[in-house]
Amino acid sequence: MLEGLLGQLGEFVVQLISSLGYFGVFLAMAIESACIPLPSEIILPFTGYMVYLGHFDFWTATLAATLGNLFGGVVAYYVGVRGGRPFIQRYGHYIFIKEKELKWTERLFSKHGEVTVLVGRMLPIIRTFISLPAGIAKMNPVKMAVYTVLGALPWCMFLIIVGEKLGANWNSLKPLFHRLDLLIGILLLFGIGYWLLMRIKHRR
Repeated sequence: MLEGLLGQLGEFVVQLISSLGYFGVFLAMAIESACIPLPSEIILPFTGYMVYLGHFDFWTATLAATLGNLFGGVVAYYVGVRGGRPFIQRYGHYIFIKEKELKWTERLFSKHGEVTVLVGRMLPIIRTFISLPAGIAKMNPVKMAVYTVLGALPWCMFLIIVGEKLGANWNSLKPLFHRLDLLIGILLLFGIGYWLLMRIKHRR
């Protein structure tokens, strides 16, 4: 069943990006970031494959994906601001938002604060829903946008590079990506933490 669903999502992503180019990348990532679970683990590796073919420029594709994440995150944020939790409880099932995921992200946001938006953009499931509790909590919108970009950028870069390196085999790991993305997220966080630590030491 999972393979069939991934196959259908993969076909949708391929058609969307093949037809609309960079705007397709932007749109797909906006959908993923607006609490609709269209996996970036499919979107971004295929985008990397398009870079491999020479159809896309790496940095333009990365920018399109990151801006898509930002746009979708802002939409979800203002849904949280305007409608609050009652709106999500009433209408969330229409866009596949389950109570379990919403409670999970709310607990994380409540426990760790606004930095959850930054970290959550590099973690499975959380990255799709994190803008909602930020909106419900009335987080500063500028800070939310900055954290979204800072969290989404390395994630987009990493998976586009993976797709570029895999080339024609970009979808060979597709069934495994959703299981591996937690590890990918942790590695990214460690890499960013190490880079920041080195910069701090260098300044001292």
